[in-house]
Amino acid sequence: MARGFRRYYPTLLSLGMLLSLGLGSAVSLLPPRAQAQTGGAITLRADVQEANAATGVISARGNVKVEYPAQDIYATSAQAQYFSNERRLVLSGDVVVLQEGNRLRAETVTYLIDEDRFVALPQPNQQVETIYVLPEPSPAAASQPAAPPTLVQPAPEPPRSLEVSPVGPTTPDTSAPLNPAR
Repeated sequence: MARGFRRYYPTLLSLGMLLSLGLGSAVSLLPPRAQAQTGGAITLRADVQEANAATGVISARGNVKVEYPAQDIYATSAQAQYFSNERRLVLSGDVVVLQEGNRLRAETVTYLIDEDRFVALPQPNQQVETIYVLPEPSPAAASQPAAPPTLVQPAPEPPRSLEVSPVGPTTPDTSAPLNPAR
């Protein structure tokens, strides 16, 4: 019996810590590799959380809220799983992600922390919705007129035939000498 208790002690300790903290900030309780590459913590809040110390997976369900201030990421979902060994966060169920004013809405969103990349999947027969906020042009760029594009003109081809205009009869100029050297 004591051997079984020792085997599950890390898991029980993790769950005890989660319960004593009101089920908040579970990700910051993991080893340093579970922290974001920039050194900031990811905070995970939910109605219910479970942590498995053997697999390094934290599962959360019910009003899930994720905060990652170092990357300006805030998200809500129905469920979440954080895979600490892979540094991967999977959100599912009416997911909304906000980052720097941009908004992503999908059924499932996977955030790959080390790549700073989102992969979003919609519900069947639906689409992922993303709203991007475009930055305003800088005042210096707006005040300067845009330079016209320079076009390189191809060299003209020489004519294929010589065009000669007809010469009509002319009257000789009798006022000028024909041979000025004399």
